[in-house]
Amino acid sequence: MPYETLKLSTPKPVLSWANHELGSEETKMAKNVASLPFVFKHVALMPDVHLGKGALVGSVIATKEAIIPAAVGVDVGCGMCAVKLPFIGEQVEGKLKKIRQEIEAAIPVGFNDNKEIEKAVTNWQGWREFKDLHSKVQNLESKAMKQMGSLGGGNHFIELCLDAENNVWLMLHSGSRHIGNMLAQNHIDTAKHLAKLAELKLPDPDLAYFVSGTPEFAAYWNDLQWAQHYARLNRDIMMARFKRIVEKAIAGGKPTKPLLEVNCHHNYSEKEVHFGEEVYVTRKGAVRAAEQDYGIIPGSMGAKSFIVKGKGNHDSYCSCSHGAGRLMSRTKAKKQFSLDDLIQQTQGIECRKDEGVIDEIPGAYKPIDEVMKQQSDLVEVVATLKQILCVKG
Repeated sequence: MPYETLKLSTPKPVLSWANHELGSEETKMAKNVASLPFVFKHVALMPDVHLGKGALVGSVIATKEAIIPAAVGVDVGCGMCAVKLPFIGEQVEGKLKKIRQEIEAAIPVGFNDNKEIEKAVTNWQGWREFKDLHSKVQNLESKAMKQMGSLGGGNHFIELCLDAENNVWLMLHSGSRHIGNMLAQNHIDTAKHLAKLAELKLPDPDLAYFVSGTPEFAAYWNDLQWAQHYARLNRDIMMARFKRIVEKAIAGGKPTKPLLEVNCHHNYSEKEVHFGEEVYVTRKGAVRAAEQDYGIIPGSMGAKSFIVKGKGNHDSYCSCSHGAGRLMSRTKAKKQFSLDDLIQQTQGIECRKDEGVIDEIPGAYKPIDEVMKQQSDLVEVVATLKQILCVKG
């Protein structure tokens, strides 16, 4: 489905790949962003768009000479990685419960961290740059080290999947943990403070921004890139452990060569060239989908997920959705669904089936097939995955 230009009276247009009308709060949020003077050309909304903080989740915002920290968000570098292994479904039959138990023992979830720090973590060159990060996080280096290789909570997950040809895939979703959150919060506070001092008339205080060429912009950009690298390595560390667990269960621990590896952010900002100009592209709940880029679009727990390849659609700033997108809030999901609903909707999947994960029930998310139809001009599907094991954060 091609995009539609929303009927909004804003200085810059808003192009939407969602086939539903935005609610009043969502419309207001889209208008607020499209009204900012430094927004480049237009704002692009992905099919999974929904309410966020300051800017909509599922929005792609290209800017000139400025960046909005709250639009990037607090889970800096949050994203996904997936690995296709040379195994087939029959090889994991009868082993899923044990694999899940070993994942839960090897990879901390929620607020937990690692008790021991492995070499791949201590050897990361990023620690040498830690002293250059925001002064208010200087006491967090030890915590950041211990959390490297941990999942976090909320909608973060680890899944073992099968594709349509019965091949085994490993997939996980995580970000930059506490250190990324603290870096983001401190810079958001600074941006709001500067906006107040300058008496800027912003449509929303969460749209406070930094102007390029200022020390505050340079400090934020430095910390942002660091946190994005941390998030990517965090996923790599967990995936390496996950891969060893599956290899042990299937091949007696013999290392295997992945057939395909994908690792992509969906909460981040980068410098890119679009329409012949260098701009800052912030993807808040969106994946880069330049031509030949591999990406991951997960459904909910119990639904299909997709490995995709970008088509390089410049109207979307070469982007696509980052998932199905929530249909309802966590609070509403807990009120609307019961434990029986969760058990029924996750039938056949080795996962937690308790009241602690009811807010992640498939029924709380948009139908992923519908979301995929709406972005056929943005990506092509490389593999369709169905999870058979899921560990939630």
